[in-house]
Amino acid sequence: MTPLDVLAEHACFGGVQGFYRHASQAIGLPMRFGVYRPPQALGPQAQPRPVLVYLAGLTCNEETFAFKAGAQRVAAELGLILVTPDTSPRDTGVPGADAAWDFGHGAGFYLDATQAPWAAHWRMETWLTEELPAVLAQHFAVQQRNGLQMGVFGHSMGGHGALTLALRHPGLFRSVSALAPIAAPMDCPWGVKAFSGYLGDDRSTWAAHDATALVTAGARCPPLLIDQGEADRFLAEQLHPHRLEAACRAAGQPLTLRRHAGYDHGYFFIASVVEDHLRHHAAALG
Repeated sequence: MTPLDVLAEHACFGGVQGFYRHASQAIGLPMRFGVYRPPQALGPQAQPRPVLVYLAGLTCNEETFAFKAGAQRVAAELGLILVTPDTSPRDTGVPGADAAWDFGHGAGFYLDATQAPWAAHWRMETWLTEELPAVLAQHFAVQQRNGLQMGVFGHSMGGHGALTLALRHPGLFRSVSALAPIAAPMDCPWGVKAFSGYLGDDRSTWAAHDATALVTAGARCPPLLIDQGEADRFLAEQLHPHRLEAACRAAGQPLTLRRHAGYDHGYFFIASVVEDHLRHHAAALG
């Protein structure tokens, strides 16, 4: 069994919000993540529960969603285990990893880097799709019926991660949603910067990590729910949900894209719609 360090645990809506660390073989460094266990997953009558993974955005960590979104109340009602991974390796010693807020530490973009020096530790896709599910299965009362019963959603960079990981790993996630995702990263400054640094200058390799390009190329995932605030200052330059919407319409990929007047990019928006997302996932995960 993979050893697990308990960093903190707090009673919360009848369940437990915990923060943990393990020595990641994929990353080559310790990695942190949060887990909210609802009341149904605790005590002598505990039952295995489905898992919902939340991928956070730029500059965030494993605590951000747990502290700001207010999702534990609904997760307790629905019996969902909420998992909040960190957004990148930490304390890597890589020169330049802290030079910018949108690249390096806190900005892993949920892919496996191929370019030096990032390739040594920035292996977020392998950690999230292979290693972390195994750790969850070992240490928490997660439901495993024909594989781990797991959904994924995320915000901004994390919305990009939720979409691309679900499209790249068919069958791994039984449900998918996103909040203000970077929907076409090949065509926005955040994505170009990340892909150039992590994957190199050959743009033909980038399409495998772009949700719009993946859908256009034939990748499919469970029906998508996306929420987008219309007062989001990043909407026009960075997010491009209309491109993913057009690709899904042309490809027949089910998508519900909801636009919200007056809402921005922050956690007040996330807290306003997060209950809908948890119910979307609970319905799919059973």
